[in-house]
Amino acid sequence: GEMREAQRGAHTDRSRGVTLARTHMHDWLTLILLVLLPVVVFLLFYLRRRDIYDLHNAVLGILFSVLITAVLTDAVKDAVGRPRPNFFWRCFPDGKDACDQWGNVICHGDKGVIREGHKSFPSGHTSWSFSGLGFLSLYLSAKVKVFDHQGHIAKLCLVVLPLLAASLVGVSRVDDYWHHWQDVFAGGLLGFVVATICYLQFFPPPYHVDGIFFISRT
Repeated sequence: GEMREAQRGAHTDRSRGVTLARTHMHDWLTLILLVLLPVVVFLLFYLRRRDIYDLHNAVLGILFSVLITAVLTDAVKDAVGRPRPNFFWRCFPDGKDACDQWGNVICHGDKGVIREGHKSFPSGHTSWSFSGLGFLSLYLSAKVKVFDHQGHIAKLCLVVLPLLAASLVGVSRVDDYWHHWQDVFAGGLLGFVVATICYLQFFPPPYHVDGIFFISRT
């Protein structure tokens, strides 16, 4: 029998994901990008200026950003339960769909793999990447005074670079058929919003007139 579109997931493509739950090649790279790279940048600024308050606030801020994003992402994933693009192959590893006499879908894949297949929205890797690298982008924009109206293209490129890296992580998730583009867009938006809120809890806005090393010590 033919699977019901509602049960199968309207956006699930049965022609994709034959090697379905393959280990994602960018998992470790993502972890390095969203945590280690920003911390290295924070340390470099500390070695230059010896401002322990700046280092403390930066590390604490990015940790809050990543952790809050992770909690929100997992909560939304469980609440929405959207099927991944490769869900068909999670449900039917042999490529043959099956239904009972009433037309209900009978999945015969691994239960854990099927359960993971209902966590497409939003993209966790994308939200985590934007929460970490988005925070780094805001941090750099303040340090190099990208909003000083001097029109330095090099400064702007430096600030955009972390966001570009986070975007590439999202693109890789779509390319590997682990997420739909809407999942990646929502994940990126969620991560960057959380990063912005957390950044503003520890630093003034990047365009603040006091510039790069104004930090309240009260």
